[in-house]
Amino acid sequence: MPETPVTPDPSQKPERSRARFQFSPTVGWVVILALLVGWVLVSQWAASERSEIIYSFFDAQVRARNVQSIDVHGQIGYGEFVEAPLAPPDPKNANDSDSAKEPKDTTAEPAANSKEEPTSPSRESKAEGDAPKRLKKKFVVTLPSDKLETELVRAWREHGVEDITFTPPANYSDLLLLVWLGLLIFLVVGGWNMARRARDQMLGGGMLSGVLRSPARRYETSDARITFKDVAGLGNVKRDLQEIVDFLRDPTKFLRLGARVPKGVLLMGPPGTGKTLLAKAVAGEAGVPFFSINGSEFIQLFVGVGAGRVRDMFQTAQAAAPAILFIDEIDAVGRERGAGLGGGHDEREQTLNQILSEMDGFSPTSTVIVLAATNRPDVLDPALLRPGRFDRHITVDRPTLQGRRELFDVHARKVPVAEDVDFERLARATVGMTGADIRNLVNEAALWAARRNDVLVHMADFEYARDKVLMGAAREDVLTEKEKRITAYHEAGHALLAWLTPGCDRVHKVTILPRGQALGVTQLVPEEERYNLSQHDLQARLAMLLAGRAAEKLKLDQFSAGAESDLQLATRLARRMVTHWGMSERLGPVAYHISEDHPFLGREIAQHARQFSEHTAQVIDEEVEKILHAAEDLAQRTLQQHAAKLDDLAEALLEREAIDDAEITNLIGPSVNAIRQRKD
Repeated sequence: MPETPVTPDPSQKPERSRARFQFSPTVGWVVILALLVGWVLVSQWAASERSEIIYSFFDAQVRARNVQSIDVHGQIGYGEFVEAPLAPPDPKNANDSDSAKEPKDTTAEPAANSKEEPTSPSRESKAEGDAPKRLKKKFVVTLPSDKLETELVRAWREHGVEDITFTPPANYSDLLLLVWLGLLIFLVVGGWNMARRARDQMLGGGMLSGVLRSPARRYETSDARITFKDVAGLGNVKRDLQEIVDFLRDPTKFLRLGARVPKGVLLMGPPGTGKTLLAKAVAGEAGVPFFSINGSEFIQLFVGVGAGRVRDMFQTAQAAAPAILFIDEIDAVGRERGAGLGGGHDEREQTLNQILSEMDGFSPTSTVIVLAATNRPDVLDPALLRPGRFDRHITVDRPTLQGRRELFDVHARKVPVAEDVDFERLARATVGMTGADIRNLVNEAALWAARRNDVLVHMADFEYARDKVLMGAAREDVLTEKEKRITAYHEAGHALLAWLTPGCDRVHKVTILPRGQALGVTQLVPEEERYNLSQHDLQARLAMLLAGRAAEKLKLDQFSAGAESDLQLATRLARRMVTHWGMSERLGPVAYHISEDHPFLGREIAQHARQFSEHTAQVIDEEVEKILHAAEDLAQRTLQQHAAKLDDLAEALLEREAIDDAEITNLIGPSVNAIRQRKD
């Protein structure tokens, strides 16, 4: 059944918006680090704009009248050359040249040779690493501290330095004091915040708050309210749940008489029958908050997380009481304890123990009802099912004919349906489908109509969707003529046996087009719900299953691999007739049950695989073989008696590739089962 989307709690939105503007120490550290890196980069860039020179070289440039201006900051001078000079020779290289005793020309004036060096052929022939480099026009130099404002300044002015300024050195002591105080305050605040986070982590918050907190989702019933009117069919189930609704609406009505409403209600049934929707409908009818969680969400990586989540979940539900607490797929955490190879002390069992403890801790006047859903009630722990925990067990079965009719109405509310659509006929042709299956069928019909650019969904669209859901989607495999003939006789044998043998279901459609995992399909649709099958009906079904193989042998004198699934189904059904239902005269009314389901490997190893002898197992095999041979004989006799009809069906399938019940009636006459149903 569908689950109407529920609007989240509006009260949570302001909390999320406030969380966006909360101060984070990590963000503060990132900002400070970015500022420091920026300051260093700017300082390096400013320093790279000036050449750092020694005082002797600076004095030589002053005497050569190559210094234009200088700004003195204490002992540091920032100036600008008239023309960028060549870099002075490296003392280390000079020493190396002296030790090699290379001749060196010292008679030339530096100023006179500076203009001729770029054009000298000998200079151009030198390696690039040996050529003198030219300094930048701006420079920085460290000045001597003695007699700075008297002798040096007078000498600078005499040698043509036009612009001489003195700037008092900046005092950064106050700024550094503020920076250090800010860092100290930041460290104190950051340390306090980290301590608070560590404390919250121990109490269930902080860094692990998302892990230890219950992931139960809260659904409010104010905006999109789901009631029992939104649940099609399931009248008996809704009547059982109405008592829970009355208790949540008016608890004093029951407490006044000393009655105790069940603490827990377990919804059991096949998948897709609407267990979750029923839980939401209970909350919607009562007008109380609805908390939903899946059983697998309790177990996580860390040990003890499951129990912590259980505690938080029950505390949250009790704070919002009266409320509904819904645990979906509870078998994921509520399986029987002490089973399996790994022993009984694991995280899942500790979580289950916490659930049992919390449900026992409910006071008699508690207005929190725990609803749970499962597809496997047989594997649940007995302590979970005893009175005082899940007191009431409600079976949510597949819908009846009337329920399927209502489901089609519910799911087709927003679908533009044509006038030729008959939901009554569709409900009769969808025996065994759940609410989820019918919703999928309606959606497939709407998709097929949209693919054909139609404005309405017609009955043909629903028929196509039903065939796709029941038989599988059509494949693009191309069969050879020989494979088509084998498949045609195989499917014709199934259809003819089901058409002529009393006790079989009605044939709806036969096709030799590959669908799903099969090369051909014979679709049988029961006319009514059948909750009990007789031995005669089971024998007729076995004959129908083996008729395809018998038709291949009769007409083509060979067997094919296409009968694999038929043999598996027939053998499984015959074995259940012998071991489960006592339909063997030789074995008598004894159940030789061998479980084919293994929810716990350890339990199967601890127990014996079977409770009967080897001789009895041999007798079971002989009885199964006897039943199957009898069904095969029935199929062969029927096909031999109606060989002409078998040929007609096979030729029709080869010509049209798919025929329905109306076409089969025109070919071979009315069905025996249809005549019997009219007599009944």
